[in-house]
Amino acid sequence: MLFMKSKCFSVSGNIVDVIGNRIFQGTIQIKDEKIVSLTEEPTSETQYILPGFIDSHVHIESSMLIPSEFARLAVVHGTVATVSDPHEIANVLGIDGVKFMISNGKKVPFKFFFGAPSCVPATPFETSGASIGIQEVEKLMAMDEIKYLSEMMNFPGVLFDDKEVLAKLNAAKKHHKPIDGHAPGLKGSDAEKYAKAGISTDHECFTMDEAMDKIKVGMKILIREGSAAKNFDALVGLIEHHAESVMFCSDDKHPDDLVNGHINLLVKRAIALGFDPLAVIRAATYNPVKHYHLNVGLLQVGDDADFIIADNLNNLKIQTTYVKGIRVAENGKTTIDSIAEKSVNNFNAEPITCSDIAVKASGKTIKVIKTIDGQLITEFMIAKANIRDGMVISDTENDILKMVVMNRYHSSPPSVGFVHNFGLKQGAMASTVAHDSHNIIAVGVSDEDIVKAVNALIISNGGICIAYNGEVQTIALHVAGLMSDCEGYSVAKKYDLLDKRAKKLGCKLSAPFMTLSFMALLVIPDIKLSDNGLFDGKKFELTNLFVD
Repeated sequence: MLFMKSKCFSVSGNIVDVIGNRIFQGTIQIKDEKIVSLTEEPTSETQYILPGFIDSHVHIESSMLIPSEFARLAVVHGTVATVSDPHEIANVLGIDGVKFMISNGKKVPFKFFFGAPSCVPATPFETSGASIGIQEVEKLMAMDEIKYLSEMMNFPGVLFDDKEVLAKLNAAKKHHKPIDGHAPGLKGSDAEKYAKAGISTDHECFTMDEAMDKIKVGMKILIREGSAAKNFDALVGLIEHHAESVMFCSDDKHPDDLVNGHINLLVKRAIALGFDPLAVIRAATYNPVKHYHLNVGLLQVGDDADFIIADNLNNLKIQTTYVKGIRVAENGKTTIDSIAEKSVNNFNAEPITCSDIAVKASGKTIKVIKTIDGQLITEFMIAKANIRDGMVISDTENDILKMVVMNRYHSSPPSVGFVHNFGLKQGAMASTVAHDSHNIIAVGVSDEDIVKAVNALIISNGGICIAYNGEVQTIALHVAGLMSDCEGYSVAKKYDLLDKRAKKLGCKLSAPFMTLSFMALLVIPDIKLSDNGLFDGKKFELTNLFVD
């Protein structure tokens, strides 16, 4: 579709002024892509006109959609912009992956603001497909399209003055660009040193005490509500006394959830809880614009015409969304056409057999990853090994299942661990979305089903799948093994079917595939699995599977 800019049009209603911190009746005049006048006057229109919403921290890749498709779905919910960390594709393809995201995002009327990934690879204890060192960070920070340094996950490196970490922080400071944080559980003097290094945000807070410690040292708190990690309920109270230090984000949002809503849901929930609507709306609009220096309109004369029209501030039903004067969504339907895009990838894995993931018992007890539904953190658990014929196998009775992570960039033996709380009673799940390095990760009841699932993804060069009873259901993710090149709503529908299939096989997690993807995320404690083995997130070192 060719998007024609309206030469001149106007909208009237209750105008939400996040600069003047008030709501008044009036008319906004738009010419081409700008707001040219704003008149305060009585109007018969009862609708509300708000600045468009902004997701202040998101990995577009986690939607399993390329940016142009993400935009098609997001605008329906009033989102006009994202602060996007291309860390995931950078782990697969390096700078070329970042450039792919920027290029594709420019092809649709939506405002993507990308950052320079700061931690690729995230740790030396896993294998990624690329590396972004200080030279690459310098190149990215010099680009106009790069608006900030993405989340500094290596908080130990900040605390212990690692030279490369400090060099990356200094590159951002040299270009006067903000630095995002990622420091789960960091408090007190450690949080203070982290902030003094120039790091200005954190989206990993999961308690109010932690958030307050970070606010006290000048950091902004991004309240996250994604498909797996959900911290809204724990942190929304910050709006009452610290609204100026709060933004909203999704971080990781799977396609079926994106169909159902985005930042609009957080705004609606916060208002329903009784928080000041203006403070809530500012957290979703004004705060990210000012913090990240974004070129997103805030309903002021001279601004880009980026705004939404809603029925009222309680239902918050988004009727129309505009980006630079272009109507991109109306009455729950996107008006943005899909963009045909060439796939890019990095995939060199070879098929495996059951013998490759067999675990010979060298002890009677094992270390187990205990998942927590709705959280990225895990707990360290000791359990009796389920041993049969000298081999450790899944134990469905106690919900301890075999988990495999396999290097997808070059031939290497898979690593094997065990996980609690997935709940599968039959079959296996596998994915090439496995933060942060995006190797192949699988969990299952039988070795046969795990192998079938892993090999199906190797054949498709990336994707997510479920294997059971000799059958494999797969969604291919041809773009870097992370994103589909298909239409977004169809991907969401297929994903929903896989999600329901996992739950039918016994998985009791609210977001099975999203949770699976984080079981390889080493920078989030307590215990995870990389392609190199079991990892102790507290000691920040690899550890043995067996206790004795």
